[in-house]
Amino acid sequence: MRDDVDHSAARAAAATPEPGQLQVVLVLAASSGGIGAHVRSLAQGLVAHGVTVTVCAPAGADALYGFSRTGARFHLVDITPTAGARSDATAIGELRRAFTGADVVHAHGLRAGLLSDLALRTAGRFPGLRPETPLVVTSHHALDATGMERRLQRLMERRVARAADLVLGASSDLVARARELGATDARLGPVAAPPMPEARLPRDGARAALLDGGPDRPLVLAVGRLVPQKAFGLLLDAARDLAALTPEPLLLLAGDGPEAAGLRERVAAEKLPVRLLGYRTDVSDLLAAADVLVLPSRWEARSLVVQEAMRAGVPVVATAVGGIPELVGDAAVLVPPGDAAALGRAVRELLADPERRRRLVAAGRQQAETWPDEAATVAQVLSTYDELVQRNG
Repeated sequence: MRDDVDHSAARAAAATPEPGQLQVVLVLAASSGGIGAHVRSLAQGLVAHGVTVTVCAPAGADALYGFSRTGARFHLVDITPTAGARSDATAIGELRRAFTGADVVHAHGLRAGLLSDLALRTAGRFPGLRPETPLVVTSHHALDATGMERRLQRLMERRVARAADLVLGASSDLVARARELGATDARLGPVAAPPMPEARLPRDGARAALLDGGPDRPLVLAVGRLVPQKAFGLLLDAARDLAALTPEPLLLLAGDGPEAAGLRERVAAEKLPVRLLGYRTDVSDLLAAADVLVLPSRWEARSLVVQEAMRAGVPVVATAVGGIPELVGDAAVLVPPGDAAALGRAVRELLADPERRRRLVAAGRQQAETWPDEAATVAQVLSTYDELVQRNG
């Protein structure tokens, strides 16, 4: 009961800002990955700086990420992954209510950015809404659609880039893309990985809980949403090569998503040394057990799991896409995207070379020291809010 009272008090305080207190609204569509974790980190850090924060997100997001436990106010807005006349009109109406009195609106992703812009453009018709309220949009992803959907996404991408007062790109290629589309102001806005909880099990215990082929069996870990962008099908192609090693490595794939059934069928049909773990909350324990982390994605910005692995002392093999090269520097093994043979060969060679793994672990921890932490990320974002408020004031 005491916790409920405390949370209610925090939400009430957030809903009633002190005079002169900066009011920020953070907006996101459905997310079960890094975007939600990043928004929670921002909300917590901004509240700690005395900012009044409202988080607009779909149902279930508050339970998943605990936005209201940061001291922010949670406002339910069902921003669907794809456009719909009725659902978008409802979402825009809710956003207008949430934006009342806001000094800055900060949307995360294209859909959130588009609907936030539409809500602000009609602000003059609603008391308490200010049309000049600055709109910040963080671009977290490159386009991964095809055909007509891709053309529609490109139109939306251009619209959002030109509508925003500021576009923050999670990687340099996203910043360049926003400028190419006509953004008036586009800057790098790195996404820091929140601190991971300590592993509950020591390495031996974590490995014993996962292995069924002896303590010396290599463990290769992959973590992420089971969606096309992550290219886990490519990882299964590479797993066929790993099956020839002695002892045979076990590839653990942690995550859930629309490709889960197809991947599971392939593993069974091809008798691959792969175990699908589903959605996991014990990534710290999985990293404690792993010999190598693999990221086969078609594109990534600043992968949170790569940051977590390098900080935890796990060597990384990843595709050289998006923001990955600038994130890891020389502290990971990079391979071309879409090349299963190169991916399998890199993992195989790394498993056979303990000394190289040790060098990569040391280099990874050193590289991690160059990344902005959550406090630095929040400070950077807050400084841009102050700049925009003064510019528009």
